[in-house]
Amino acid sequence: MAKSFLLLFFAAVSTGRAAIPDPLEWHEAYPPFHIAGPLYYVGTKDLAVYLIATPKGAILINSTLEDNVPKIQASVEQLGFKFGDIKILLISHAHWDHCAGSARIKSLTGASYMVMEGDVSVVESGGRTDFEYGDVPATWFPATKVERVLHDGDTVELGGVTLVARLTPGHTRGCTTWTIELSDGGRVLDAVIVGSPNVNEDFDLVNEPDYPQIAADYQRGFDVLKSLPCDLFLGAHGSYFGMIEKLESAHRNSGERGPVRRRLGEGGAANSFIDPDGYKKYVVDREQAFLADLAKQKEAAAVVKP
Repeated sequence: MAKSFLLLFFAAVSTGRAAIPDPLEWHEAYPPFHIAGPLYYVGTKDLAVYLIATPKGAILINSTLEDNVPKIQASVEQLGFKFGDIKILLISHAHWDHCAGSARIKSLTGASYMVMEGDVSVVESGGRTDFEYGDVPATWFPATKVERVLHDGDTVELGGVTLVARLTPGHTRGCTTWTIELSDGGRVLDAVIVGSPNVNEDFDLVNEPDYPQIAADYQRGFDVLKSLPCDLFLGAHGSYFGMIEKLESAHRNSGERGPVRRRLGEGGAANSFIDPDGYKKYVVDREQAFLADLAKQKEAAAVVKP
């Protein structure tokens, strides 16, 4: 632990950046649970991983950190599925906390790795071509071969289930928001798994030589997010959509004691992830934060101009 801290500290000092985050919630195991239809949660307490079970095998969205792979496998198997049945591996975006475990999952399952075009170089270089973190060894991960390059609007299909890849760039060039239409309990639900609309602390929105169109890409991403129909609000981090709070609320409202129920919406109870208003508020909040950051950086850039 001390060695890891020192590596992060010296990486931050040498690059002039803030320390690379690595909160406990990223590593802490969390009980898996059913969301709706064929969609399940198998991630940690904050790093979201989604399993989509079909008659022809399973799709996994996000691999998170390398040391989380055994936890993901345990969660998949706890739900009664076979880890080796994962046929397709997807990600939300090519940052280490969402894709560092991909090489190991591919090795264990033989899954086909499908990644949005803008993130392929980062994935296949193990993070070394990332516009912001490429020179920070603490963010590198095992380079992983991509079998299928995705583009905006492409579909991923398996066993009668269809996911749509929506390019919502800015956070990374290939940041991907996944949408899926689910049939659950006689209802048809539009699920949105948000990639990331966040502007990290060190991102330069005005004068980034390795990503000059970053601000325009962020705006494109927000335009896409605002256009999507959403019933089930999900995301690459549980904190995006208040996962823990919603699960605890569902548990309290059910009147049950003991562990949180594994299937939301059972017995007529409301599925706590059906939150279209929360989704809209989240997108508006993140866009306002982006615009505030952009305005502040533009003002600062204007001041330093000769």
